[in-house]
Amino acid sequence: MNRNMLQFVAALASGIVFGFGLSLSGMLNPVRVQNFLDVFGAWDPSLAFVLGGAIVVAFIGVHIMKRMKRPAFDDSFHVPTNRRIDAPLVVGSALFGLGWGIGGFCPGPAVASLSLGLPQTFLFVIAMLVGMTLFDRVWSRRA
Repeated sequence: MNRNMLQFVAALASGIVFGFGLSLSGMLNPVRVQNFLDVFGAWDPSLAFVLGGAIVVAFIGVHIMKRMKRPAFDDSFHVPTNRRIDAPLVVGSALFGLGWGIGGFCPGPAVASLSLGLPQTFLFVIAMLVGMTLFDRVWSRRA
């Protein structure tokens, strides 16, 4: 198999495992996410356990990556080097948080939730894609 095919298969397998984990944990249900953010109402702490599990997996993955000379299917790791906290980062984080709180989705679960066929999911994904396109066409050209 050539490298491009191996990269595709690895990405597809990772996406399937990620989507299965989201489904298994109930994170495809936006109400569950919104209830996690409603700390003074019907608070649902289950997302904290999902996030904690994700931190553990990422921690292990980063430590394994640091011991490797190069990734299995590429020439080098693609790790962000910018550590600066600037206005675009703060604004982007705020927009992400607003979308997450209002819609109950972040990008990964929103795409995985398309399989459920709920109209609000389609609306969220369309709005997300419009926002990403707008950023790409307007904001990123300024840099």
